[in-house]
Amino acid sequence: MKNTILFTLILLFTLNCQNTIDAQTPEAVKKTFQAKYPGENDPDWEKDSNGNYEAHFKIDGIKYRADFAPEGNWIETETSIKKGDLPKAIKAVIKANFSDEEITEIEKVEHHSKGLFYDVEFKRDGKNKDVEFRTNGEII
Repeated sequence: MKNTILFTLILLFTLNCQNTIDAQTPEAVKKTFQAKYPGENDPDWEKDSNGNYEAHFKIDGIKYRADFAPEGNWIETETSIKKGDLPKAIKAVIKANFSDEEITEIEKVEHHSKGLFYDVEFKRDGKNKDVEFRTNGEII
């Protein structure tokens, strides 16, 4: 009985915290989100350590994360992809230069100033290392 009550309290607290983040997301951020992703009406909002707002949502079953500055400016949108979805030029660079390293994560990123790029996270000597690639395989 005590475990059920404790679980219920934790669940209510978690839901209440999420509602607080949603309520605290600035209208300018929500407006920019709606303009960029019309029809996406129910993102999950989080505030990151830099004070920016992250919208987590799905389009056609694919998970996205879009970042916005507090004044509403869009920063970037990321989605996780599989190695097989990388452009051929990037796969070739990885094979030639990073073949002995384990890939731990790959994201396709659209950024407000960098444009489209791919962020590949490798595990090297127990530490994670991100390498950003242009579609043509150029390392940023």
